[in-house]
Amino acid sequence: MSLGLRGILNKHNAILSGTSACPGCPENMAMRMLGMGLGKDVVLVVVAGCSSIIQGNAPYNAYNFPTVNVAFAAGPATASGLARAYKQRGKNVTVVVWAGDGGTADIGFASLSGAAERNENILYLCVDNEAYMNSGGQRSGSTPFGAITSTTPEGKKENKKNLPFLMIAHNVPYVATASVGYPHDYIEKLKRAKQIDGFKYLHVLTPDPYGWLFDPSKTVEVAKLAVQTCYWPLFEYINGKLEISSESLHCLDKRTRRPIRDFLSIQGRFKKLSEEQIKVLEQYVDSMWEKLKSML
Repeated sequence: MSLGLRGILNKHNAILSGTSACPGCPENMAMRMLGMGLGKDVVLVVVAGCSSIIQGNAPYNAYNFPTVNVAFAAGPATASGLARAYKQRGKNVTVVVWAGDGGTADIGFASLSGAAERNENILYLCVDNEAYMNSGGQRSGSTPFGAITSTTPEGKKENKKNLPFLMIAHNVPYVATASVGYPHDYIEKLKRAKQIDGFKYLHVLTPDPYGWLFDPSKTVEVAKLAVQTCYWPLFEYINGKLEISSESLHCLDKRTRRPIRDFLSIQGRFKKLSEEQIKVLEQYVDSMWEKLKSML
């Protein structure tokens, strides 16, 4: 941790009690950690999704930040304008786009790509539950191969779109991945992103108990298994240099990886996978890690 930030937690409570989130909601966890990492000088731009509902009905708001709710495709554009306005007024505010995978991988990608290309001084945070969970659990571009959703009842036929790699290709100053199963790693990455000028992208795994079909008490366990089985790599890409986070270093050697079956078997959405399909997912993981190793 080159910036010497480990162990220092902000005390700002980012989310108030009494939200309308489902039991075991990972987005509530991720939002609480947002305050621990960034403090109180934050403005949220919430893209349509679960978090639009969790915060409650206007004029009240369970998120303890100034919050703007926008349509799917409008998040990065709105945040860009806010960041420029605050800069003009001489105010040091971190503008955060908070979006799901549907609003990031699919409907909002053009706006996201444009803000990245312009190197807007915003933090874009994707909370990835790998489907459109707020509208019935339809597949998104971020849904993995073989996963059952309301629109892929026999399992999705394509691998998930790797958004962090796409953002690295935009040559932005900061790209990172995180998981709600490893809060200190996530919080440290938030702190680092706050100190960097320009466009920052943070992609956070947020397993959804109801869309992924597991017991709500196991959200953190599933989020950890995704990392431990190397399905979800933890890394940072800072100004052109890739660094694998300590929790994922064991994934660099195929022999020390935990079997992906441990991650798949705890979820009902993969119950129809055949042995051949499990091998497809194993190949996806292998290919992803070979690409990461080539970037070191």
